[in-house]
Amino acid sequence: MKKLCGALASVGAACLIAGAAIAADEQNVQSYAHPTMFGSTAQETISADAVYTVGGKILKSTNSVFAKKNVAVDAWAKDVLTTIKENTTEKIWNKNMPILRSELAVVLAEGLSIQKTAEIPYSDITAEYWAQKWIAKALAADVMIGYPDNTFKPDQPVTKAEVFATIAKLIDVKTDKSLIIPEFKGNEMQYIPQWAIPATKEVVASDVLANVPSPAKVASEEYLSKEQVAYLVGSLKTFMSTTKNCVPETAANTYTPTYLTIKLDERLSAKTSNVGEKFTAKTTQSATIAGQTFAEGSTVKGEVVEVARPGVNNPGYIKVKFTEIVGDGIKAEFPTNISEAQADTIKNPNFIARLFGAPLSTAARIVGVAGRTVGSGVDIVGNGLEQFGDNLSNTFVNTLSLQPVAGLRSLGGSVITVGKGVYDIGKLLVSGVFGVVYEVTDEVKYLILPSASNNSSLNPGEELVIVY
Repeated sequence: MKKLCGALASVGAACLIAGAAIAADEQNVQSYAHPTMFGSTAQETISADAVYTVGGKILKSTNSVFAKKNVAVDAWAKDVLTTIKENTTEKIWNKNMPILRSELAVVLAEGLSIQKTAEIPYSDITAEYWAQKWIAKALAADVMIGYPDNTFKPDQPVTKAEVFATIAKLIDVKTDKSLIIPEFKGNEMQYIPQWAIPATKEVVASDVLANVPSPAKVASEEYLSKEQVAYLVGSLKTFMSTTKNCVPETAANTYTPTYLTIKLDERLSAKTSNVGEKFTAKTTQSATIAGQTFAEGSTVKGEVVEVARPGVNNPGYIKVKFTEIVGDGIKAEFPTNISEAQADTIKNPNFIARLFGAPLSTAARIVGVAGRTVGSGVDIVGNGLEQFGDNLSNTFVNTLSLQPVAGLRSLGGSVITVGKGVYDIGKLLVSGVFGVVYEVTDEVKYLILPSASNNSSLNPGEELVIVY
C-alpha cells in the first residue's frame, strides 16, 4: 500500500541532517481508512473495462444521463476511439494528438451511420489502406473530399476550422451575419480564418461543443484532438436526434435515432453498487434493434463499469453499460453507439425497502472502514519497523566505519521514522473514527432524505430513454 506523510518538524540537528535523505518519500500518497476526509484514494481498481474508486478526485466520464448528473452510460465516443486505435497503422497512437483526415472519416462514417460507399479516385488510398471503407463512406455522403492533385492525404492533421466547416454543412443554426469570432465558454476562439467564421459561429451556437473535453484547448489550439472530435460528433448525433435544425438534403444526414425506453428492475447506486455487478431492466415500448423487433416487456441486461463512492462534499458517481436485449425467443447485443440517455422521472426507493436495507449497508460500510484502518495500521507499522531497523543498522555500520556524519544522518533517519509513524497512526485513527461517524450519519440521511442521493443512482420505476 502506498504511503504519504509530511515530515514532522525537525527533531534536533540529527533530523536536519537526515532531512535530505527522506525528501523522496514525500512524493508518495498515503491511503486512509476514510479518504474523503483527506482527499486521497483508499482503494482503486482499474482494468480495460472497469474503474472502481473509494475517495479521491472523481474523473467522471461524459455522456451523463440527463437529470442524473452523476450517472453515466458508456459513451459512443469511447467506442469509436477504440475502433480507430484497433485498426490504425500509426506506430504511436494517442487520443490527445490532432485528428487525422483518415480518422475524421471513421468518426463521421460511424457517427452518422453512413451505409453507402463510393469509389475512391485518390492515388494514396489503396484497397488495403486501413481506413479505406470509412473513407469510401465519407466520400459517398459528401462530408469529405480529396485534393485537386488526386490525393486524399489521409495522414494529414485536420485543423479546427476545417472540422467546424464540416459540421456546419450538416446543421442549420441561425446566427448573425457579422464576422466577429465567437467566444467558447468564456475563451477567445483562436486560429479561425475569415472563411471559417460563419461555420464556427454555427457550431458554437448549436451547443454541440458542450461535452467536448478540455474546452480551453478547444478555443486556444489550432487542432482538435481525436478525443475532442469524437465527443463533438457524439454530441452531433444527439443534436440530430432531438432537433430539426439540420440540413435534410445533405447525403450524410442519414442518421435516424432509435429510442429505447426501459425501467430498471433494481436500484443502482454509487453508494452500494460494485463494478461488475449485473442488472436487468424491462422495455416499456417495443423497439427494433439489430433488425429484430422486441416487444414491450423485453429484458435489457447491463453491467456497472465505474463506481466512485460518495463522501464529504462528494455525491459519488456511477457508470453503466447495456449489453444485451432478450425477448420472445430472440436476443441481440445492445448497440455500442449510444449517444444519449435521459431519466424522465426521479423517484425514491420506498421507505420499507430503505428501512430494511440501511442497517445491512451501514454494517458493511463500517466493516470496510474498520478493515482499512487495521490494514493500513499494519502497513504503517511494518514499513516503519523495517525502515527504523535499516537506519539503526546503518548508524552502527557507518559510525564503526569511521564515517560519523553518515552515522549521524542514519540516526536522524531512525528518529524521524518513529515520528512519522506516530503521526501516520494518529491520522489513520482520526480518519477511521471519522469514517464510522460519517457512514452512520450518511445512512440516517438516506433513510430520511433519499432524494439527496438520486443524482448518483437509478431507481426501480424510473423510466430511462436511451438514444442510439
